[in-house]
Amino acid sequence: MQKNAENLDWHAFYTKPRTEKKLAERLRAKGFEVYAPTQTVLKQWSDRKKMVEEPLFRSYVFVQINYKDYLEILQTPGAVAIVRWLGRPAVIRDEEIVAIKEFLKLSSGMAIELRDFKKGDQLRVKHGNLENAVGTVVRQTKSKVILEIEKLGMALYAEVPKSQVENTP
Repeated sequence: MQKNAENLDWHAFYTKPRTEKKLAERLRAKGFEVYAPTQTVLKQWSDRKKMVEEPLFRSYVFVQINYKDYLEILQTPGAVAIVRWLGRPAVIRDEEIVAIKEFLKLSSGMAIELRDFKKGDQLRVKHGNLENAVGTVVRQTKSKVILEIEKLGMALYAEVPKSQVENTP
């Protein structure tokens, strides 16, 4: 069921932290078309690993609405604000939503592993511009590592996605 089927555009809404799924359920119950994509991630704790579903876009949900309905979205528990671009509510093109859905279909079955490396670990870049380069972990963020790669007597610092590196043998 779709509310007010005329002049519908996709809009992004900010959510309270960790409420993306719940807000999406509430909005669907109100009859809105909602898109809140998730990804399967392998999480590691000190004592176990577990596959969990996490939002692909943290603190965002996409809702197809007539702009006049946006206040109803904001009155739903978990919604914070509509995303704005240049002072106006941002409109997400249908093609962009379709592209995200297609990408997720192509990558279904793939799991993203959130790994932690230690400062000083030696890592090899598996693919990309720095393929086969070996570097030392200087620091890391949630999804990237900063490697010090020595080449020609100089140190190069490169920020590389964790998915593109592996421990050296």
